[in-house]
Amino acid sequence: MKILVSFFLLLISLEIVAQNGPFNSRNGRLILSNTKERTASIGFGDLDGDGDIDVIAANGRHWPEQNRIFFNNGKGVFTVSQPLDITSETSYATELADLDGDGDLDVAVGNDQAPNMLYFNDGRGNFTRGSHFGKKYTPTRNLTLADLDQDGDIDILITNRGTENEICVNDGKGNFDQVIGFGNRTDSTIDVEVADMDGDNDLDLILANRDGQTNSVYLNEGNLDFSKRIDFGTGSDETRAVAIGDINQDGFPDIVTANIGEPNVIYFGNNQLDFSTSQVFDNSNDLTYSVSVADFNSDGAIDIIVANNRGFNGVYMNENNGTSWSKINIGRKGYNTYDIIAIDLNGDGKPDIVEANSDQVNLYHFNQMK
Repeated sequence: MKILVSFFLLLISLEIVAQNGPFNSRNGRLILSNTKERTASIGFGDLDGDGDIDVIAANGRHWPEQNRIFFNNGKGVFTVSQPLDITSETSYATELADLDGDGDLDVAVGNDQAPNMLYFNDGRGNFTRGSHFGKKYTPTRNLTLADLDQDGDIDILITNRGTENEICVNDGKGNFDQVIGFGNRTDSTIDVEVADMDGDNDLDLILANRDGQTNSVYLNEGNLDFSKRIDFGTGSDETRAVAIGDINQDGFPDIVTANIGEPNVIYFGNNQLDFSTSQVFDNSNDLTYSVSVADFNSDGAIDIIVANNRGFNGVYMNENNGTSWSKINIGRKGYNTYDIIAIDLNGDGKPDIVEANSDQVNLYHFNQMK
């Protein structure tokens, strides 16, 4: 009985540390709303043109729910919200960018087995539903927005689990009629990041694949030709997300992987582009669903934040150019966190943390590091 009581007290103390450490959630006050929705993704940006960061929650996953906008009051508190649309959707992803070239942020939403949709901003945070993009009924899991063809407008990458991934090319006016496949037709891709991995000044694709499939970098050969492929990882990882950053500060971009039921690993870039050198930064077997990178303590080194399903989320502090790490637990144990982002919500110059939680409230945490 004493052992059980001691273990219970340990769990309580860990929960208190997670809520009152350097990433403080003020005992639950910092939530987007008190509604428990199936949130799978968080998008962020200044939607109403007032200079602070607003948030969109993509809700639904397999069952339709309304996606919601939360407006920042300038202090990192979200006291006004509205639905993105009257329509409920099975949304897995949302990303923001100026898609039609009018100077404000528009919204792309990726849906599971339903049309992916565009929403155009009037500059004040009011949105008009546009047309769909990509194939209509695919198992979309993520979106990435970037100028892949270097023509000055933003294109859309769609990752589809178990079917072909898509590049939707912008015509400059927010129309995405040209669609190009990338990767293999049977890829179980959950996430794709874009970065210049080979130093030739264009954007390459870094894919995270599930279902025991190989993770890969697809090099941009120009004219949207991504036929050259470099694999990384063990070849059978259950990778759900990737992030890119120069972790060891050697001038080459590195790949950070978020894995399900296995350790999370950094694959270091070099001038051979073989990603053969790796480092485990999280040796747990947590169900990690998302990963982001940021310099949380302003020491010039890139730190890592991971989102776990049914475990504590964690910030991993980079202590020696990616060779040693210390973990700070955040959030609440047992939450199903599908997405996690680092962004300055309260305007103090430090990255804060926002969690997208399924069937729980969406938490955020102010960065109080000195």
